[in-house]
Amino acid sequence: MLGKGYKVFGTYRRLSTPNFWRLHYLDVYDKITLISADIMDARSISEALKKSNPDEIYHLAAQSFVGASFDQPLYTSDITGFGTVRLLEEVKKYNQEIKIYQASSSEMYGNVKTKLKNEDTPFHPSSPYAIAKLYSYWMINLYREAYGIHASNGILFNHESPIRGLEFVTRKISNGVAKISLGLSDNLKLGNLEAKRDWGYAPEYVEGMWMILQQKRPSDYVLATNESHTVKDLVDEACRVAGVSSSKIISSKVNFRPFDVLDLKGDYLKAKKKLGWKPNTTFKKLVKIMVEEDIIRWQRWLKGEHFPWDAATSGDDSHIVMRNKTQF
Repeated sequence: MLGKGYKVFGTYRRLSTPNFWRLHYLDVYDKITLISADIMDARSISEALKKSNPDEIYHLAAQSFVGASFDQPLYTSDITGFGTVRLLEEVKKYNQEIKIYQASSSEMYGNVKTKLKNEDTPFHPSSPYAIAKLYSYWMINLYREAYGIHASNGILFNHESPIRGLEFVTRKISNGVAKISLGLSDNLKLGNLEAKRDWGYAPEYVEGMWMILQQKRPSDYVLATNESHTVKDLVDEACRVAGVSSSKIISSKVNFRPFDVLDLKGDYLKAKKKLGWKPNTTFKKLVKIMVEEDIIRWQRWLKGEHFPWDAATSGDDSHIVMRNKTQF
């Protein structure tokens, strides 16, 4: 957005410790205007609209971790589902000319038998997160048809980068093999290694989000790579890049989800035809980008450098930090 000349506003929740490390990592913290707001509070959404007076809204706010949604189904429903309706209602009252992008999810398809999922594939959500996302999807469609709001759903399949959260399997793997390669960890425990996902590179998908809102007519689009790989494929490639043995990666039933989607693969043909969008980063290149970045981060940390990062301050890695304080 900044590169396209936009004035950018971002909303954030007031927490005891605000988490802005990604903004610093991208060197944009001082280039955007932050507004305190909460998607569970309609009044704060209204105030955020008045302060920013936006032309476009990219609605990414959600409880976005599938595993956590089984432990917190009500919270996930309120944030990921009803939060979208609060936003739509406030936009309807404030300015119906605002364009809205809603972050839908490939998880909405669940275990539908169709191998390649597109905009016409039936949905069959298999988690509280996916059900909440589906609710938001249909509410976006309703407000588009009932009130003429330029609201579109981006049904994005998994999009990854070095600033992915550590709770997600791709970053868990890239960070885990990086630690193993540097002797900071002995192994990495994961869940279902046979689950298959369609993984792409996040910066390309964010460009696709912008392209969706530049269309004259709002619509829904799948952004994907048209191919899927197992978690084991990702593990093997990450280990190859890091130069470690895949035998150090352990599959544990403790880390399995209560109900998992077996295979998700998307068809981006509509996005290619209508938007001119296509993915350019291969699966192997994506894994290489993520693993090498995490190795560099841990190397910098071992040298005593300070920089925007999440791993060294996370709960799972705190024992490494404490163990090495006296050594480095």
